[in-house]
Amino acid sequence: MTKTSKLNINYTLIIIFFVLLSACQSKNDKVYTEADIHIIPKVETLQLKSGVFKFNETTQFVVSNESQKPAAQLLINKFKSSAQLDLEITAQSSDENVIVFELDSNLEPEHYILDVSEKKIIIKASDNSGFLYAVQSLRQLLPTAIESQSPVIGINWEVPSLKIEDGPRFKWRGLMLDLSRHFFDKDYLLETIDALSLLKMNVLHLHLVDDQGWRIEIKKYPKLTEIGAWRVDQEDKPWGSRTVNSPDEKGTYGGFLTQDQLKEVVAYAQLKGVEIIPEIEMPAHVSSAIAAYPELSCFDNPKQIAVPSGALWPITDIYCAGKEHTFEFLEDVLTEVMTVFPSKYIHIGGDEATKTHWETCPYCQKRINDEHLEDVEELQSYFIKRIEKFINSKGKKLIGWDEILEGGLAPDATVMSWRGFKGGLEAAAQGHDVVMTPVSHSYFDYYQGPPELEPVAGGSVTTVSKVYQFDPVVDSMTEEEAKHVLGGQANLWAEHIPTESHSQYMIFPRLTALAETVWSAKALRNWDDFSKRLPSAFERYEYLGINYAKSSFIVTSDMQTDLEEKTVSLVLHNEYADSDIRYALNDAQLNRESKPYTKPIVLNNTTIVKAGLFKNDSLVGPIFTDTITFHNAVAHKVNYQTIYHERYAGTGTSNLVNTLRGTKNFRDGRWQAWLNTPLEVTIDLEDEKPISQITFGTMENQKNGIYYPSSIEVLVSKDGITYKSVRSINRPFVFNTEPELHNFKLDFKLQHARFIKVKASIAKNVENAKERWLFVDEILIN
Repeated sequence: MTKTSKLNINYTLIIIFFVLLSACQSKNDKVYTEADIHIIPKVETLQLKSGVFKFNETTQFVVSNESQKPAAQLLINKFKSSAQLDLEITAQSSDENVIVFELDSNLEPEHYILDVSEKKIIIKASDNSGFLYAVQSLRQLLPTAIESQSPVIGINWEVPSLKIEDGPRFKWRGLMLDLSRHFFDKDYLLETIDALSLLKMNVLHLHLVDDQGWRIEIKKYPKLTEIGAWRVDQEDKPWGSRTVNSPDEKGTYGGFLTQDQLKEVVAYAQLKGVEIIPEIEMPAHVSSAIAAYPELSCFDNPKQIAVPSGALWPITDIYCAGKEHTFEFLEDVLTEVMTVFPSKYIHIGGDEATKTHWETCPYCQKRINDEHLEDVEELQSYFIKRIEKFINSKGKKLIGWDEILEGGLAPDATVMSWRGFKGGLEAAAQGHDVVMTPVSHSYFDYYQGPPELEPVAGGSVTTVSKVYQFDPVVDSMTEEEAKHVLGGQANLWAEHIPTESHSQYMIFPRLTALAETVWSAKALRNWDDFSKRLPSAFERYEYLGINYAKSSFIVTSDMQTDLEEKTVSLVLHNEYADSDIRYALNDAQLNRESKPYTKPIVLNNTTIVKAGLFKNDSLVGPIFTDTITFHNAVAHKVNYQTIYHERYAGTGTSNLVNTLRGTKNFRDGRWQAWLNTPLEVTIDLEDEKPISQITFGTMENQKNGIYYPSSIEVLVSKDGITYKSVRSINRPFVFNTEPELHNFKLDFKLQHARFIKVKASIAKNVENAKERWLFVDEILIN
């Protein structure tokens, strides 16, 4: 063989080797599609390119100034923990294996461009927040194991080549934490700031003052924390059942943050692009301050009070608006607050003030006369406007709950609209800035799943998908009014939230949904798309140790009644499209072999149903279990002698006989309700049947004006004309602070009847309530 032939063979072998090597590498390199991009909130534009950028031990971050380093350091710390890569920051750029930060003054604040190629990553922004948000997007492009606190083996630390141009829809993207009802320390605030920054949220609103605790050190008034920060420990009792404390009994539950601690929190938040907004409540929700300094309340010799341990209503112990000392005190407090918080806004609350003391206080009445005010509502307006003038003199802006509209809004005030969107609409129409935080979508102290399966919470149910429906701009707004909407915010009131773990449970994943509603353009938002990105966030939360709720996995049910066939169709669903729900009936076990749910389950006899959400053949979330109880009245005609209220119509005329039982969520669509009027209905069994028991399903939620019946009567008839009473009960009113479900069972001697009439009512003198709601979900006849 010639020398030339040998060389040709060697070259051929080398070429084959590199072709095979290239083929192996190509085979191992993942080809990314948009379905692989799980960034939350949704980015504005995304252009995928071919190839990937791989991080390794020589990857460097190139910055042009010191202020860019915190954003780079965030990712460096992640790689050090999870990948054991000790990456460096440098000012010298090379052509390969670098992440380059470039200042681009043409970009708006908080906007960024993230351009990833196989050789380098370029990040452009005009401010520190823009660089930070670009890094947060880059972080979410990496495998979720990047969040691990310990080394993870066998991970390709790569991101797809792409170009993202992104920026926020709204300036205000916030979360409020209530530190008063239950106290959370500095470390938890720092953890929360990290979680906010990951989701590109930029406001943490701290509710530092309320009736149940004063949580910020004020050096000129030490009793605010010596007395006001502590209450008698009644944590073993429900919030609404706690008794009034004696001012002589020492408080042992509580705590407060020193000014130095809060300055540390503020400084950390600034590095993470988060502004801390302090809230110092006034003129109401201040029992903790009045317990410390009684002279702040009305009258010359006010009664000494204690810091309350639980629910307080009405809120009558409020600051005296007539005493000059009140304003001296508040100006002193706010001056110290402003040395701690460099925020543009100071929140002053302004909500839920019961002004009965103002109506009789000689100081307040003198103020009304001297200032030529019409009434106590205008006195509140005077109070707020005077505080605003002081806040403005310090270069700050006042923000308050929508009650600050009452009596006339302060000239430069910003309104935080919580009682729906109405206050925000009114304020925007007057030319004031608005932050939307409606109770319907933004109150995270509400249940996020069926109340029977959730920890005790307030209000009704606000699911992840309900939060995702939130939009701060109301359709009826003009273009000019919409410009006044700064953004939106979630609020976590802490009456029922005693621990940090519970707090996280209530925040996540609902905050993940809200983050997208206040960052991403409305046209980009799509629940099905979002729900496909959400599992990646769940994985990150697992690594980060965030106790997120699994409530969105819960399977729930609806019923459809067929009056002709005398059957009910059970409809199973959860919050996500294309969910793998499987079910088992009666004694069958629920497992990976169970039947997939694809269509309504038609039933014609009493059946136990078990169902659950599966992922990769494994059960995730709790098991739904319900017994669909067939009784003599199922799917029979109900005649209403008194009609139910239009607000709570349930499923219509079949509601009381469709086997679908209501939950503690009185807005779940399963209840029929009568307002200030008795219930009277007649059920036609079509044929005479032997019966000896009526079960009357109802609920009580006294906080919302829903009461158990005071009386129930059952009458029977064979012809629908002549009725005889077979059983009645009378029940005295019992005070009850918690939502509750109860089946009233009325047994009687065996009767043969076709028509069953049921009457029920609530006594007119129950708590002297103006609204007395009677809620009923089912009348079972056996």
